[in-house]
This record gives sequence, structure tokens and C-alpha cells, in this order.
Amino acid sequence: MSEKHRLVDAGAIVGIGATEFSKESGRSDLQLAIEACEAAIADAGLKPSDIDGFVTFTQDTNPEIEVAKNLGVGEISFFSRIHHGGGAACGTIQQAVLAVSAGVADYVVCYRAFNERSGHRFGTGVQDRAPAPTADTAHFSWYSPHGLLTPAQWVAMFATRYLHEYGATSEDFGRIAVADRKHAANNPKAWFYEKPITLQDHQESRWIVEPLHLLDCCQESDGGQALVVTTPERAKDLPSTPAIVRASAQGAGENQDMMTSYYRESITGLPEMGLIARQLWNTTGLGPDDMQAAIIYDHFTPLALPQLEEFGFCKRGEAKDFIADGNIELGGRLPINTNGGQLGEAYIHGMNGIAEGVRLIRGESTNQPPDVEHVLVTAGTMVPTSALVLGRDH
Repeated sequence: MSEKHRLVDAGAIVGIGATEFSKESGRSDLQLAIEACEAAIADAGLKPSDIDGFVTFTQDTNPEIEVAKNLGVGEISFFSRIHHGGGAACGTIQQAVLAVSAGVADYVVCYRAFNERSGHRFGTGVQDRAPAPTADTAHFSWYSPHGLLTPAQWVAMFATRYLHEYGATSEDFGRIAVADRKHAANNPKAWFYEKPITLQDHQESRWIVEPLHLLDCCQESDGGQALVVTTPERAKDLPSTPAIVRASAQGAGENQDMMTSYYRESITGLPEMGLIARQLWNTTGLGPDDMQAAIIYDHFTPLALPQLEEFGFCKRGEAKDFIADGNIELGGRLPINTNGGQLGEAYIHGMNGIAEGVRLIRGESTNQPPDVEHVLVTAGTMVPTSALVLGRDH
């Protein structure tokens, strides 16, 4: 790991805010973004006029200048956007940390807001995309003619190979869903609050595309989530308990495609996540044994298993055993997605998972494990991605 990547303890998340999570918000994407940003700024003990930077996703429909204008923010000295869908989530925090540590901004808001259920539904895939001779669309020609048009279909290819190679079963995927929904059942902000499921419920849910059941697939949600980032030094003057960004990382693997990296020698791992794991562990000197909880990106249950393997919580192919032993639930070795995750709370492209990571550091989760010092947060899988290690400020 070269010195240029050793950005340790250089930022702090000092504010988190969200709208309610719903299936029909009844208001625009922009209004959702404004509400989430206002809540995060207030949580940080700041005023909109204190904000001088913004980071969001390239897929977000809410321009920084419109958000700033509607919030009453004045001049902006930094703005940035991260590509690759859900893989961008933790990357927004990394960009904000880079900005505040370099002195080009003092307080940066990272946000994501959309009506993904009542508006544009990402789960419908790419059928309505006009053919265009661009690098961004040309890769669809490798698999769209074969009927692979939706995210669930793309993931099913990976999941089928994982089952074959490691002897996993659909029940092993289902245990991710059961744990997430168990945690969501205790979270009043979760869409599936008080609605746990059993493994039998998972197995009896309808097929979306084999081997994915309905309950293997994350929600489509309306809502917004925002976070405020500053330096650890400035955080000391604010009322909220900061979550220190111990390290952040982005990565794209060799022969990387957008959710369709089928042309690698093996498709049962997530090499981009392995790259990020090496960055985080080498940068901080920490490792899997130092994490008391994790937010594992769970848009589809099969992709939670290789993440646990890539980060070293278990060996290759052994995530099924790690999960079956109860390690991912409260009281286990590594409680994951204590907010319910994207399967149980909401699918806000992973930004609500970062917020839960902050709550875990603050000791404010509705499913709070004891003595949390460090939390791993991951972003989207099968795409160029990102991750964080959050820690307590001592």
C-alpha cells in the first residue's frame, strides 16, 4: 500500500438525516433530498450557511446547486459525483474526507434521494434504453441478446455458479434475509418494522429468477438520506458524537463490468471488494477481528456471502457455515445490517447503511451490540465499489 493511500482518521461523520422510507412519498426527488439534508445538518448542530461542499451519485437527479439554493446555502467551494450506482455510497464519504482534509471545504453534505418505487424503478433493468454506440451502453450487447436484462437476472448468473462451486444452498442465501428482517422488525424507521420472516417464508416466496426468490431481492424504496462530513478537529466543537472515518477505499477489479463480470477466470468472488479490503486493512492496521459489527451491502442475498469472504471474516466458500452458526445476528461474532439493511429497512443505494454505521458508533442503533469500537461499511457489489471503516473518537 503506497503512502498516497494512507488517509487515516482524516474525517468525521457528524450529522445524519433521512426522510421516512416509503413506497409512495408523494413528493419530488428534490424535496426528499432537501428534507434529508436539512435533517443531517440539524443533527450536526450546524446551519445551512455552514455547508460549503456537496457529494452525491451520478445517478442522482438532484443537482448540487439546486439543493444548495433550496437549503439556503451560500457559496460552494467543492462538489463531486461518484459513478457506478450503489458502489458509489462509501465513495461519497471518501470524496468528502479528501475535501475537508485538503482544506477545500469545511463541511460537506453527502446525499442520495429518489422515488425508486413510485418513480423510476431500477429493478426493471435496461429494456427501455435506446441503443447507442457508446462505451457506457455497448457492454449490454454481450448479454442483453441472451435475455439478461435486469439486475436480478445478472446476479442469478453469479449466484448459480456460487451454489455449484461451494455447495451452498438457497437456504444459505435465505439466512441473510431472515437476519436482516429480524433486525428490521426492531427498527421503527424500517419499512418492514415488526415484520420478521422465517426461513420457510423465504423458501416459499415466489421465484424472481432462479436461484433468487422474492425475499432474496432488496426493496424498491422512496426516500432520501444525507450525512455531514468534516475534520475530526472541527467535530470536537459540535454536539453530536462523531464517527471517525478510520479509512475509506474505492476499487475496480480487473476485467470489471457493471454487474456482469462474467469473463473473469472465476466469477464466485468479488475481486473489487478484495482490493478494498486490502486497502482498508493495510491503511488502518486493523483487520476482521477488530470489527464488532458490519453493514454488508445486501441488494441481493447471494452477494453478502462473498463479501464476508473477501474481507477475511471466513475463508473462501465458508460464508455459508459462518452464517449458519448465527454469527451475523445480535449476540453473534459479527452482527450485520442492524438497521435491517436494504432488504429490511430501505434501499437508498447504501447511504442508509452508512447512517446505521454512525448510529452503531454512537451507541444509538435499535439493535445495538455492546462495546462497538469499529464498524465496516460496504457499498454495491459486482460493480466498481467502495467501503469504510468507522470508529469511535477517543
